[in-house]
Amino acid sequence: MSEDLKVNDYSADNIQVLEGLEAVRKRPAMYIGDVGIKGLHHLVYEVVDNSIDEALAGHCDTIKVFINEDNSITVKDNGRGIPTGLTAKEKKSALEIVMTVLHAGGKFDKDTYKVSGGLHGVGVSCVNALSTHLRAEVHRDGQIFEQEYSIGKPLYDVRVIGESKEHGTQVTFKPDGSIFEFTTYNYDTIAARLRELAFLNKGITIHLSDLRNLDDNGNPVSNVFHSEGGLKEFAQYLDRNREALIPDVIYFEGEREGIPVEVALTYNTSYTENIQAYVNNINTHEGGTHLSGFRRGLTNTLKKYATDSGILAKEKIEIDGDDFREGLTAVVSVKVQEPQFEGQTKTKLGNREVTAPVSQGVSEMLSIYLEEHPAEAKLIVEKVLLAARARHAARKAREMVQRKNVLSGSGLPGKLADCSEKDPALCEIYFVEGDSAGGTAKMGRDRHFQAIMPLRGKILNVEKAMQHKIFENEEIKNIYTALGVRIGTEDDSKALNLEKLRYHKIIIMCDADVDGSHIETLILTFLFRYMKELIENGYIYIATPPLYQVKKGQRSDYAWNEDQRDALIQELKGGGSESSVNVQRYKGLGEMNAIQLWDTTMNPEQRTLRQVTIENAAECDQIFSMLMGDEVPPRREFIEKNAKYAKIDA
Repeated sequence: MSEDLKVNDYSADNIQVLEGLEAVRKRPAMYIGDVGIKGLHHLVYEVVDNSIDEALAGHCDTIKVFINEDNSITVKDNGRGIPTGLTAKEKKSALEIVMTVLHAGGKFDKDTYKVSGGLHGVGVSCVNALSTHLRAEVHRDGQIFEQEYSIGKPLYDVRVIGESKEHGTQVTFKPDGSIFEFTTYNYDTIAARLRELAFLNKGITIHLSDLRNLDDNGNPVSNVFHSEGGLKEFAQYLDRNREALIPDVIYFEGEREGIPVEVALTYNTSYTENIQAYVNNINTHEGGTHLSGFRRGLTNTLKKYATDSGILAKEKIEIDGDDFREGLTAVVSVKVQEPQFEGQTKTKLGNREVTAPVSQGVSEMLSIYLEEHPAEAKLIVEKVLLAARARHAARKAREMVQRKNVLSGSGLPGKLADCSEKDPALCEIYFVEGDSAGGTAKMGRDRHFQAIMPLRGKILNVEKAMQHKIFENEEIKNIYTALGVRIGTEDDSKALNLEKLRYHKIIIMCDADVDGSHIETLILTFLFRYMKELIENGYIYIATPPLYQVKKGQRSDYAWNEDQRDALIQELKGGGSESSVNVQRYKGLGEMNAIQLWDTTMNPEQRTLRQVTIENAAECDQIFSMLMGDEVPPRREFIEKNAKYAKIDA
């Protein structure tokens, strides 16, 4: 860090108050999304975002995050330190204002932060309100300042507790267990976001340490995230489990019309498109004007090159935008001073002035690359032509699916046992592994609102199949038809039309063995690649049948893990030493009768459903490509790393 920091340019007068903090504890989901795992981890990101904002402003290059033994979190940076002087209007310490008033901070002052990711969130004050305890420590102006809070309220005025030659802010907080459903942090979830931030902000070093878990040497499990290549390295990371079509990552970084633009792209031999778009470090899952600019620049430039080279003249086939993006991996990042977000989840950029700068930047970098690398350019164009031929074949296959669809009046799949309820919001469908388990589920269900759709064996691995093969697959056609969804619209041939979706709970129910897990993964891969909208709207769930039945005499109980099983055994033994308790390990749904399946797995009053969500699209993409792709070493490494979480009885 440079020692000539302009600390005096960042003072108490830069802090502006927009509104209070009254409703955060009453309606926390409005501010952090939910009070489950996602909301819990969002607290960490809010605090880290403040440090990232300091880095974006050029005043911070190191951030340290600690998961403490008691599941509290500490975030420390070497930025300028939050101002501690009195504000002109409120006559309170700026530190206290930042920590106790929602939407208060220097990021609302354009001279303090040119761009800000934290502005999209709700601020550290919201974290404070939802924590039983928070401590802020500021190193600034040669002194150490401190203030502590309980559920958002200061325990004392900001005070000086020592001298320091350092500069920066350290925040430690413990989430309120009366607010959150869970208060145990997941190391991998936090690591994925910090790794993403390191790629998006090259040159920054982010440390993560888990003080709850020690390695073989007695040191905390830890990672250091640092990237000098930025998005270029990000694209390589995303594609590390795929076979490369070209050896290079095509890269552009520059400023167009006052907007910083950074783009990296490459091609692989897969049939899927993976574009990650960011605005001020925020992953814009719904796209927006920056993504439109990227697609325009890519399509126009590649199409012009293919036409000028004469390759297209030999082909009597129509090319469209989708064909240019098959096998494409790309990361787009823009920094916008005043981002305008749209969409249901507020993750769609609406600033129209962003489209042209991104399009121009992509066009320039791609034109230069294609001219300088004719062999690679030919490979890309041939890949585009292959995609176009496959798309035409897929269109015919999709039309066959549509003809079978209930909307066309030709009926539902023969194996589907439908429910009598017609309101999709009240209906649920179980996709069940095999006819045997499907038969048991049909007998055990509530016919009023529960539908059963047996699937025959393992469905197609869509990660390795071309589109037309996917839509020709009988089981996949039956899934589309049973759900009632339509594939494609006039505007986007890959979009899923959910207007006629027949069930708002789509539940995957498989055996609790290796084959069952494989089938689950195959179905989830298909849903992620071709029905992502169902996951994004919260319609996908996984059933959790019990692993054990523990019996003694007339009493019978169920256990979902080994700890529950052992506790039941001890309880039923009643302190005795006899081997008089019978334990059955369920390896298949067919081992339970209809009543047992209803009681444990299908009854809404007693069952446990795991909702499938997408926390990090980039991480999901690489995990699915790794699990279902051809590369064995990364899959073996993943299994070995996670084997400790799986316990299989002999």
